[in-house]
Amino acid sequence: MRAEAGGTIGFSVLGSIRVVRAGVELHPGARQQRLVLALLLARAGAPVSLAELVELLWDEQAPASAANVVHRHVGALRRLLEPGLPTRSAGRHIVRELSTYRLRVDEQSLDLLKFRSLSRLASRSVQDGDPESALRHCLDALRLWRGRCAAGLEPASRRHPAFLAVEAERAGVVREAADAAERCGRLSEVLAPLRQAAEQHPLDESLQSRLLLALAADGRQAEAVEMYRVVRRRLGDELGVEPGEELRQAYDRLLHQRTRPAGPESPSPLPRPAQLPPDLPSFSGRDDLLADARVAVARPGGSAVLAVDGMPGVGKTALAVRLAHEFAAGYPDGQLYVDLRGYGREPAMSPAEALRGFLGSLGVPRQGIPAELHAQAGMYRSRLAGRRLLIVLDNCRDAEQVRHLLPGGPGCLTIVTSRSRLTALQTTAGAHPLPVGLPSAGEARTMLSGMLGAGRVSADTAAVDAIVDGCGRLPLALAVVAARAASLPHPPPAQLAAELAPPGRLDGFDGDDPWTGLRAVFSWSYQALSSPAARLFRLLPLHPGPDISIPAAAALAGVALRTGRTLIGELSRAHLISEDLPGRYHVHDLLLAYATELGEDGDDPAERAAARLRCLQFHRAIG
Repeated sequence: MRAEAGGTIGFSVLGSIRVVRAGVELHPGARQQRLVLALLLARAGAPVSLAELVELLWDEQAPASAANVVHRHVGALRRLLEPGLPTRSAGRHIVRELSTYRLRVDEQSLDLLKFRSLSRLASRSVQDGDPESALRHCLDALRLWRGRCAAGLEPASRRHPAFLAVEAERAGVVREAADAAERCGRLSEVLAPLRQAAEQHPLDESLQSRLLLALAADGRQAEAVEMYRVVRRRLGDELGVEPGEELRQAYDRLLHQRTRPAGPESPSPLPRPAQLPPDLPSFSGRDDLLADARVAVARPGGSAVLAVDGMPGVGKTALAVRLAHEFAAGYPDGQLYVDLRGYGREPAMSPAEALRGFLGSLGVPRQGIPAELHAQAGMYRSRLAGRRLLIVLDNCRDAEQVRHLLPGGPGCLTIVTSRSRLTALQTTAGAHPLPVGLPSAGEARTMLSGMLGAGRVSADTAAVDAIVDGCGRLPLALAVVAARAASLPHPPPAQLAAELAPPGRLDGFDGDDPWTGLRAVFSWSYQALSSPAARLFRLLPLHPGPDISIPAAAALAGVALRTGRTLIGELSRAHLISEDLPGRYHVHDLLLAYATELGEDGDDPAERAAARLRCLQFHRAIG
């Protein structure tokens, strides 16, 4: 990145915080100011809210002047990066967007982005069956590290999710480096980074098992045996558990002198599926959810199941696929993917059908697959035992549909997406919830820019804002608009905005394929409702105001309060309404338009008039 003064500027966060301008290292200020810079760097160009910066700087109650203090630190950093910058000027490097700050960086100016680029190259090499290149890229990436992320800013650097997420990425690359090195017969080359990662994550059995194998392959069998004993004792003392399958298998290989690879010509004993859909090039934002997932997976004994849920069209599958591609390097035995058709035009896939597909991908011949569901699930889990696979169960109807598809051991990661809230998975499988809400207005504009092209979006920001507002920031609606634009000869944003249907209608969101339009996508959630809940959904547009309470919903439907609570709960679990404030439920504008169409087309006008009257009487009665 080029500074105004004419020199290049570079940042480092993989270790202590460093700022270098034109070859000269700058001092980024006192501790609080360095913390502000550290969080901006760890987010690597993504926005950081003022509230998060305040929370970072003050462990306990923040003073009344906290926001002003953060603004002063940002101003000082701007003048550090651009000497002579007038007070209160924004400058070119740290930009403010509403109540957030963002540092403009790229792969050439920030070591974290360079590290991620090398990590992606390593993952592609793994997928291409080239462990030599994968090992080279991994080692190049790991050489960028000079210590812990944001070293010297403890304890914040060891506790904040943003720094922990970066450390989790480092551990993932160390795992991938070890796996590539084992395939190449060069495990000794990764001993140093493995030791460091295993020391930082003493309860991470996947790292400990790889270190054990690397020690043994380097001729340090006695040290490897002692390491196993230490790790086993630590797991028992701190977690009350015995070593898992992966660590036990590594120890067994050590004892039977099977720690060196059989060589590049040896056939793999089991298939290595690679079924992930391609990552969306237009994906952007969702930084908080991505960081949350990284921390959940990297935590010792962390969650083996991520449960992604949200309203129709909000981008659940896009997030799951992005996460899967990011985590894939840590699961070298392959990736499985299935669309369970929980919501769609085709019947939902049965667990048995999904298991038959997975077992075939894992090398089981069709005639060898048992007919009974529980036997299939047992064979599936046996095939996964001791292996590290990533499994994506997309578009599931409910927890029961995926119960038999979850691996039995801790070595695999499963990502589940659903329009329904998967509370049962949290209680039965320890799933970590990742609820997907609407993107911010800034994120929605960035999404649209990725679909339409930055040039067209920047040409008319007012029209782009109108499109974002008309789409209610819903990613699917933005995609429908962008798809229509792609079929036309470069329409300007103003034309696209003008073609959107008036508020309260969905006519502007029909694509060439009727199954990808908003009506069809919304209908799959609506059709899954019980009849009473579907009736309440159709009546909701008759209620005045931006939201509704449970008593008002019961009055609108003409049911008892207890029944109204049950119906609202069903709509909420299906993400057709959201509880934005305690006890107050809101319907997204496009869903409200869909409910209006359903009611006007299918309900008795007299019944709708009676519901409107009940609603009016309810509000008069309460004052």
